[in-house]
Amino acid sequence: MDEKILCVDDELNILLGLQRQLRKQFRVEGALGAEQALTAIERDGPFAVIVSDLQMPGMNGLDLLGKARELSPGTVRVMLTGQADLNTAIAAVNQNSIFRFLTKPCSAEELGRTLEAALEQYRLVTAERNLLENTLRASVKVLTEVLSLGHPAAFSRASRIHRYVRHMAGEMKLHNAWQFEVAAMLSQIGCITMDPATLDRVYTGEELSEEENKMFAAHPAAGRDLLLPIPRLEAVAHMIGGQNPEQPAVAGPPLQEVVTTGVHLLRAAIDFDRLITRDRSKEEALAQMRQRAHEYDPACLKALATFVPNEAGMELRVLKSAELRKSMIVDQDVHSKNGLLLLAKGQEVTPSVLGRLKAFASRVGIAEPIRVLVAKTDSPESLPA
Repeated sequence: MDEKILCVDDELNILLGLQRQLRKQFRVEGALGAEQALTAIERDGPFAVIVSDLQMPGMNGLDLLGKARELSPGTVRVMLTGQADLNTAIAAVNQNSIFRFLTKPCSAEELGRTLEAALEQYRLVTAERNLLENTLRASVKVLTEVLSLGHPAAFSRASRIHRYVRHMAGEMKLHNAWQFEVAAMLSQIGCITMDPATLDRVYTGEELSEEENKMFAAHPAAGRDLLLPIPRLEAVAHMIGGQNPEQPAVAGPPLQEVVTTGVHLLRAAIDFDRLITRDRSKEEALAQMRQRAHEYDPACLKALATFVPNEAGMELRVLKSAELRKSMIVDQDVHSKNGLLLLAKGQEVTPSVLGRLKAFASRVGIAEPIRVLVAKTDSPESLPA
């Protein structure tokens, strides 16, 4: 009985009676009124099922179950009341997606059958969500691996943008932050349509031809079109498509608010990274951005001001490629002996990166040694000398 059921009623005797009636068959907790219920959801959730009375002082059952839906979308909601009418029942089902509407007195058998059905619904929804999340996670992983192997400079930039966006989302206490983080990691995915050499010149600030500038300006739209067919990445795709101020994001009302927030985060992170990689300090980069404050969400600039680079807690080491370990950050561009860019400065070493370096070391050779940043907390015994 891992799934928990929360019973809510403003009358203590009824609440205790429900718990006694159900505790042999289910894992049941009680809340005396709506306020206690919301506290329990935030503190002790998630609950698989919530069973709530309708008429309660302060906040009625419909409003409570609506709030519960916001706090815990996967929870199945059941209304149990002695004051039912057709309009109330219709509102409960249509407005708050109530799973069942039961009237008092309700027999133990009927309530038990309803809760069994509610738990089965919860399991189905949870299993589907887990499947989608695993599929989504695998899709994002494949796309980022493709970017890291084919366009190391673009992947390195995306990794830095991800760190900035993750920090801003945390400081701003944004809900569904995973969408913003995925948008950051895939913000440069459209660059796979570009020649790597041209892309390297973009990131180092070299002058480009008019045609090359057009190609780079088109990469957000290319990334958007690549991601739109993937389920649950529609908002992410529109965020990526809107990172270029000259090409505003276009998304329908259900996605508009979250997409707008994501676009603000990406634009601030991308401009911040562009300035940092051109030898500006954090303070200088923010000062320049504040001169164009109308282009950014003030909350993003405020959050970036508290960003502490990973490098602040790391020390520099010079190692051979065979000595690199996961989570190190390369402090220089890493090339093969025939001049191919394998890793861009600032890129984190991952298992796939290690595999690629091993393959090139055995077949072509790698220009060594390599400067890397290593966490200061790592003991000398755990790292190469």
